[in-house]
Amino acid sequence: MGVGHLQRKLRRIFNVPKKGENSEFRTGLVSQYSDERKDTIQRVIAAMTVGKDVSSLFPDILKNIATHDLEQKKLVYLYLMNYAKTNPELCILATNTFVQDTRDPNPLVRALAIRTMGCIRVDKMVDYLCIPLKETLNDDNPYVRKTAAICVAKLFDLNSKLCTEQGFIDTLLEMLDDSNQTVVANAISALLEISKMSDAKLLNVNGVILKRLLLTLNECTEWGRISILVALADYDTQDSGEVEKIVEKVTPQLQHENPAVVLSSIKVILKQLEKVSSDTRERMLRRLTSPLCSLLTNPPEIQYVALKNIRIILEKYPQILARDLQAFFIKYSDPLYLKLEKIDILVRISTKENASILLSELREYAMDVDIQVVNRAIEAIGQLSIKIESISKKAVDILYELYLNRSSYVLEELVVVIQNILRRYDTKYLPTVITVIADLNFDDIDTPEAVSSYIWILGQYCKEIPHLEDRLKVMSEQFGEMDPLAQSAALTCIVKVNLTKSSANTRQLLQKILNKATNEIENADVRDQAYIYWRVLSTDDKALQKKIIMRKLPTLETTIETFSPGLLDQLINEISNLGSVFYKPSSAFIKPKYSDSAFVNKKKLQSRKLEELQQMAKTEIVQNAARAENLLDFEDSDIENEDEGTPEFQDAETKEDDVKNPTANANQILDELSDLFAGMSTQTPAQKAGNKGPQKNNDILGPF
Repeated sequence: MGVGHLQRKLRRIFNVPKKGENSEFRTGLVSQYSDERKDTIQRVIAAMTVGKDVSSLFPDILKNIATHDLEQKKLVYLYLMNYAKTNPELCILATNTFVQDTRDPNPLVRALAIRTMGCIRVDKMVDYLCIPLKETLNDDNPYVRKTAAICVAKLFDLNSKLCTEQGFIDTLLEMLDDSNQTVVANAISALLEISKMSDAKLLNVNGVILKRLLLTLNECTEWGRISILVALADYDTQDSGEVEKIVEKVTPQLQHENPAVVLSSIKVILKQLEKVSSDTRERMLRRLTSPLCSLLTNPPEIQYVALKNIRIILEKYPQILARDLQAFFIKYSDPLYLKLEKIDILVRISTKENASILLSELREYAMDVDIQVVNRAIEAIGQLSIKIESISKKAVDILYELYLNRSSYVLEELVVVIQNILRRYDTKYLPTVITVIADLNFDDIDTPEAVSSYIWILGQYCKEIPHLEDRLKVMSEQFGEMDPLAQSAALTCIVKVNLTKSSANTRQLLQKILNKATNEIENADVRDQAYIYWRVLSTDDKALQKKIIMRKLPTLETTIETFSPGLLDQLINEISNLGSVFYKPSSAFIKPKYSDSAFVNKKKLQSRKLEELQQMAKTEIVQNAARAENLLDFEDSDIENEDEGTPEFQDAETKEDDVKNPTANANQILDELSDLFAGMSTQTPAQKAGNKGPQKNNDILGPF
């Protein structure tokens, strides 16, 4: 008999099987020692946090809710709140426990209970929630009241009609006069949330409420301040006196350490600028300069959001940060996405006074090791030269200096920038441009934008380009392989050349390209363009041909992207919201109600009766326990193979059958669940209150 076989026999004798993690958790949760139970709950929460399915431990976790240890109760509630979002039918088992805890002497327990009840997204919970919610909304402790205020918004999401009929919205409006500022802030937050869900403005700010909001602003938490600032931003002021009062109270919030508070305060002030005189507007804008720059001292992710919001503000008020150019200079430690945003802001705040400094800074960026930064810097130099004519000569010289480096990615961006400069200044810098173009070939550039820009220059300035016919020949040979953008430019180019500098070779190339475009190209736009040119060239009216094809393009005033006026007004309202990052109104990307997976269960469970929900919870827990046994039972199979026919083998075979039969293996869990369900009643608390005669104890903790 081998040593390995003897070891396996000894392990069988001393009964040391390998156990799964859930089995260890279950053992710890029913331990007679409170410290061990508490430690096990912490381990369960840790496993749940990393995504493990521990729903099979629900009965054992629920037993531990009956404790005077507040930390342990918090852990249990954390477990329940997690499964309230994904498995609401599980948490409805603990309804009686929640109702009892809403009357606990400890305000923290009362708040935890009402918060958890609000997290259970099942309509059947509404019947049990109304009475405890009314009690907690009028609780003596402000912490409980502020938690209950948020719960009203959750109740409205579940059953808006019942929430209105029970007077909870009226209660929220009354809470605006609460003595505790945090309660007021939460009431405002709940009213704003309900207004979004109902598409109705519930918080109608008037002079009295405005005064209350301004008094509360400096005395509540930072997130409460955000709610108040949102309400102030939506308030339509009646006169300049109210504007000055709002600005005076909001201005101290510009120094807050929370960037969300700062951005919300900036939004409130910006919404009031159109209602004041120009002198007052300039003074108020100067107040915003320092807070906007201070946002760039935060971590990179916060800086990115701040830069996106600054971009919107600059579109509306271009001169607001003209004196703070250096605050947006790139740092070596900045991530790529931050560098690109900073360059975009730098171009927008450039003026004649700071253009030379900025141009020197962009020249350094154009020599960076990162290709995207280099290309964005070259593009910014071109934008700056078009925006400010006085430094255009210096900008062109810098571009020519960069061209001498001959990097392929630099050349491609340079060609695009050169085309824009020629559209702005026509022939002013043509000698320098021709020097660059004369040395370039189609093999030096690859991107469709660069190729189309290169072809446009060949056609627009065909008289100045040396060896033009050789370049046109290469263009005709590569025409079929080009991108549609470049093919369209090639058609225009060859037609312009024939109208300006016609020869036998160019006419032959024209015929070749038109034949390819009409017979071989699949792109409909390119084919239609070729047919139109062919039709125009078939006429004998040369003046008409030049009038149609050689018409001069309008002068390019800027290449800096701008928002449409309507979109800009919407984005001003989106400052400090996610819409400001996407440059879209929130309605453009917010999903419809209940479209996300978090509320899938809600749709499925609305029509279920309470008994059906209980049975669903029981079935799910049993299935999870059986699956855990199947996955985590690692009994030695080699012993069974060697000891076939022995009592030990028969025992192992019996165990294996139990594992394969989840129902038999879960009998103990079913017994525990029966005890849990025994405490559940299909009557709501209101119905129970109306019953006469002796009352039975339906507490879920009764069996324990």
